[in-house]
Formats: sequence, C-alpha cells, structure tokens
Amino acid sequence: MNSARITAVRLLMKTMEAESYSNLLLDQALEKAELPAQEKAFCTKLYYGVLERLLTLEHLLRTYSGKNPEKLDEAVKYILYLGFYQMQYCDTIPDRAAVNECVKMTGYFRKKSAASFVNAILRKFQRSGKKIPLTGDHWQDMQILYSAPMPLLQTVTAEQGEAFAKTFFENSLQSPPCCIRKNPLKMDTDDLQELHPVPCAAINHAYYINHDHLRYTSAFQKGLFHVQDLASQICCKILDPHPGETILDMCAAPGGKSFTIAEIMQNQGHVFAFDLHPHRVKLIQEGAERLGLTCIHTDVRNAAEYDQNTPEADRILCDVPCSGLGVIRRKPEIKYKSLNSFEELPVIQSQILETSANYLKPGGILVYSTCTILKRENENLVQKFLDMHPDFEPVPLEEFHISECWITLPVKNISSDGFFAAKIRRKAVKS
Repeated sequence: MNSARITAVRLLMKTMEAESYSNLLLDQALEKAELPAQEKAFCTKLYYGVLERLLTLEHLLRTYSGKNPEKLDEAVKYILYLGFYQMQYCDTIPDRAAVNECVKMTGYFRKKSAASFVNAILRKFQRSGKKIPLTGDHWQDMQILYSAPMPLLQTVTAEQGEAFAKTFFENSLQSPPCCIRKNPLKMDTDDLQELHPVPCAAINHAYYINHDHLRYTSAFQKGLFHVQDLASQICCKILDPHPGETILDMCAAPGGKSFTIAEIMQNQGHVFAFDLHPHRVKLIQEGAERLGLTCIHTDVRNAAEYDQNTPEADRILCDVPCSGLGVIRRKPEIKYKSLNSFEELPVIQSQILETSANYLKPGGILVYSTCTILKRENENLVQKFLDMHPDFEPVPLEEFHISECWITLPVKNISSDGFFAAKIRRKAVKS
C-alpha cells in the first residue's frame, strides 16, 4: 500500500472539514508522516490535484455512480476522487494500478464493504474512455471544466470580461511557477547558477526556477535571493521607491515586498515593515538579516489603528488582507468558499487604507494592493476613497501604458498570480 495515497485522503477530508489553508495542513502532515522524499512529493501532487479539480471529480462521481456525492461516506468519496484524478490527470500511473490501490484503501479506512463499489465505478470510467461528459449549459460546463463554483465564474466574467476569466481559470489549474528575486546588493552571482535561473523579461532581477528545497541551497543561505511571485515584484515596481526615502509597508509579513523595496532603494533610507502578529514580524526580521538589509525596521502594529509614533512617509504600501482569490492556483480550497463569506473584508480594507493615508506626506505615493480579483475589494474601494478624499489623486500607470491608476494581473505577456494594485498620490497642496 502506498502511504502517500492514504495521507492524501486523510488530508483532503481534514481540509474540507476544517476549512483551513491547504499549505499549512500539508506542511504539518508531511512533517509528521514517515515518508521518503519521493512519496512526499507524490502525496503533494495528489492532494493539490484533487483540490484543484474537486468539482470536476464530483461531476465524474455523480455521472458514473448515479449517486449524490454528498450522501456518500467521506472516506469512500475521497478515495474515488483520488482514483478519478490519477486515471484522468496522472499519465505516469497505469489505470489498473490506480484502481487496485483505491480498492485496497477501502480496507485501510475500514470501508471494506465499499470495495466492490469503488472498483465498479472506476472500471466503468475506464471503459468509457475516461470521458468527462458535459451538459450543454454554458455555466455548468464552465464549472465542470474549470472546477470553479458558478457564482465565482459569473462574477469574474461580469467584472473582468470573458477573456480574462477564461485565462485566469485555465491558469488556476496549472502548477504555479516558482519565481525568485535576485538580491542586487550581493554581487556573488555565481552561486545563483546552481538554481538554473531563467530571466523574466517583465522585470529586472526576477527569475523563474525549477528547484526543490530552496532553503537548503548555498545561494539562499548567502542571501542571494528571496522567493517572490512576479505579481508582488511588479507591485514594488509600481511603488517606485528611491534611495533615502521613508517607506511604510503596512501589512508586511512574510516580508517579500519589504525586501524588494529595500533592494530597490539600495539599502539606503528607511523601510518600516509592520504586521499584526509577532511571529510573522519575526519572519521579516530573519529574512532581512539573511539578505543583509539593514534599512528595514520592524514592529508589531495593527494597520487599521492610527499610531502617532509612525513617521510620515514618502511612499506607503498597503497590501491588505483579502479574499485571496488571486492565488487559487496555490491555495485551491479558497475558490470553494462562498462569496458571501468575503463581504466584510472591504470594511477592514477601507480602514487600513484610511489609516495609512494619514501617514503620507504631501506629494507622496500610496499603492493599495490585494491578491484578489474582485472589484468590491479593488477598483470600487479605491474609487470610493478617491471620491471621499479630494486631496488625493490617481496616478496613471504609464510604465504599463495604462491611463488608469490600477492594474489587475495577470495580463498578456505577464504570467503571475491574480493581483491588483492601484497608485494614488497625496496632492502637494491639500484641497
């Protein structure tokens, strides 16, 4: 019995029950599991694969069993999902092996009575040529193909257009690339070659890599890079910090944007990196030390509450807590949450933006950003702020040939997580 499969089924049941973040649960499970590295990698593939394709697999189970998945035993249901996923999406696993292992798992989970049922359903799927039948209904078929709930599909399509929605949801089913930012303050670049970096044309010092266990490389330990998605690096480019300036990063943990900002400033000036949680502030401190960034100052701070000890800033980054729908290719469980569960977020986001704006010098720049694609957390919120504050004005994103002050990623020629950034300026003379 392949214990990677058992661990994956356990994790899937726990994830959907606890509604916790997949990456945290996976890290905890793999740390406890006595699995060799190859098995851990296989478990990760199965776990994320089933999460990504959950609605597609649910459709297959309903089609080939004639039963409502919600009424099946949880363990049996996820064993079948695992079987469908391996047969449909894992080219290196023979169908016979996938079926046999799933049948064996019923015994491990004390569901031996379901063994013949599991075998029959998966064999039926195999005999069909592993077809995914569609319904003919546009939205229902999109839900099946992209494994995204219909309300989310409809909302994103209505707000961002069908072309964006199609590209975004197709990308959400692909393995996200690993992007790093080279530390330009450390010139020992030979060690970076061990990672076989591929330069990203969209931004300087950004590289794509294909490498496991980055923390154990000599390049990481020497502080030659930090891991940061391309979208986050673009956000820092929009902020456009300069050496000698005072910058506030209001919700900074785990610190990637603070590090990039400090590097762009050539480690000259002051970057104040705040976060609500002490253990996350510690992550920023450790990262800054490893990278040799002495201009970063950290503190535990609630970004929504005004603090008179916070210095006036030339530039401010407000990367606020959000629904996280832009990173569903990394945390696929987020897309299955009800859109109603995110309704209160704009209130918190507005509070952070309002409070942060009070620290900005006349003529200073503020960048508001999220890792979501919903307008109520993005354009609508920023526009409302501008309407209520005549002493602030939008700044067109000329570097992207955009006349508006905001951008929603990904866009053509930039493969990144879903991300939003808006650039505004406090007028030199208050109105």
